[in-house]
Amino acid sequence: MSGSHHHHGHSHGHHHAHGSSDNLKAAFFLNFAFTIIEVIGGILTNSIAILSDAVHDLGDSMSLALAWYFQRLSQRGRTPQDTYGYRRYALLGGLVTGGVLVIGLGFVLWSAFHRLLAPEPVNAPGMIVLAVIGVLFNGAAVLRVKGGSSLTEKVVTWHLIEDVLGWVAVLVGAVVMAIWNLPIIDPLLSIGISIFIIWNVVRSLRQVFDVLIQKVPAAFDVMQFERDVLSHPKVMSMHDTHSWSVDGEIHVLTTHLVMQRDATRDEMIDAKSHVRRLLDEDTFEHVTVDVELEGEMCVIGSGRKGVMPCDPHDHSAHTHPHH
Repeated sequence: MSGSHHHHGHSHGHHHAHGSSDNLKAAFFLNFAFTIIEVIGGILTNSIAILSDAVHDLGDSMSLALAWYFQRLSQRGRTPQDTYGYRRYALLGGLVTGGVLVIGLGFVLWSAFHRLLAPEPVNAPGMIVLAVIGVLFNGAAVLRVKGGSSLTEKVVTWHLIEDVLGWVAVLVGAVVMAIWNLPIIDPLLSIGISIFIIWNVVRSLRQVFDVLIQKVPAAFDVMQFERDVLSHPKVMSMHDTHSWSVDGEIHVLTTHLVMQRDATRDEMIDAKSHVRRLLDEDTFEHVTVDVELEGEMCVIGSGRKGVMPCDPHDHSAHTHPHH
């Protein structure tokens, strides 16, 4: 019997992607502008710690530029070769940004441990001034992207929070060191913040990885969905159900319904509509429902089990999440 393909929410997705691109663009320019200020400030205060962070922020700026580029690329429409459009390219931005951040934090931790063993005097007043500027610039960038829902924006948000917390730590440490001679405070704060940020970035990267290997969307309960679909009076069973995410925001679902032999055309259409109603229209843009009658041969693709009878009691062909 005929399958149906529903496509919803394209304009919503395009508008959101455009907003994501603007957010990443603003974050990039704020970060790059502050990197220049930081280099100048590091030279004027003769602070190797601030110059090291300037190198780290330069890496941040490069990864933000990549994230912005990939997010813009993801806004392009679908083509015969890219049937989902370019949305998936945005994941590359999240991967690159997360990877650069983990590597950068690794260098920060390495430097901080060395500084613990041999604390060095710092120019506390100069650090206080730069830290205030750092909190303002990076705080503005965080406010710009923190409301974003894309995986890239989430990774970038932690990227920028790391910078804000880093400068808050520098500010607190510089104030303390301006009063007391305790240079060991600076590396201790740096180590604590770095470990906290790495933990959160790894969680974000795991979400990106789950999308890349086509796991079922995190908030989608396949088994509950199956129970809800089977509540339709004419649906006997369902099989070959697959669900995955294009970019962490827009999801795909395909399934085969086996309906009673006497099901009418209107009842088949109603069953398909029943499936569509169970899925969020803003996230599940691509939904394909195929319908077979009891006993009909079911074509699910090539291979040994490519053609088989649609037996509602055959649990070997039952619902399988797509991994």
